[in-house]
Amino acid sequence: MATKKIDEKSFGAKMKQLRQVRKISFEQLANKTGFSQRYLKEIEEGIAIPPVSAVIQIAKALAIDSGSFLSAEEQEASVKRRRESFYKRTQAYSYKTLTPDAETKHMKAFLVTIDPRQDHKMVEYKHEGEEFVYVLKGHVEVMVGESQNLLKKGQTLHFDSGIAHKLRNVSDEEAK
Repeated sequence: MATKKIDEKSFGAKMKQLRQVRKISFEQLANKTGFSQRYLKEIEEGIAIPPVSAVIQIAKALAIDSGSFLSAEEQEASVKRRRESFYKRTQAYSYKTLTPDAETKHMKAFLVTIDPRQDHKMVEYKHEGEEFVYVLKGHVEVMVGESQNLLKKGQTLHFDSGIAHKLRNVSDEEAK
């Protein structure tokens, strides 16, 4: 558990460093991302770990590419710790970038894993861009606004990520 805390703090430390270098206050960052100042402080302190969508929003607000933000975190850890920190983002939800060299590209791919019968601890989120979901394993519920989408292995969904959305594993096995 102590290792996890160290890994979680590395993301927050990087965020804090970038925010301070750019002389961006918590209030300004909150206004640019839509997140509360309290939540942003918790991320910097390693108390809260942001989901992929939040990382993308924070990176945009800090004027860096989200892919390089995630890649920088990976480079800080040893191979073993990198796997642990990158696959253990939260207790029930993890992700890994599949396009680490796509720093200047519009499309970035992530492998998202959700534990059985779990969802994100955060409320719905939205951000600029589009999302494409392809289920590799399990059954996933994707709420896009008020629209419920139930996907099973091999099914896909494409939507405007500017609409509030969230993922939930509705199966008894790990979903990817």
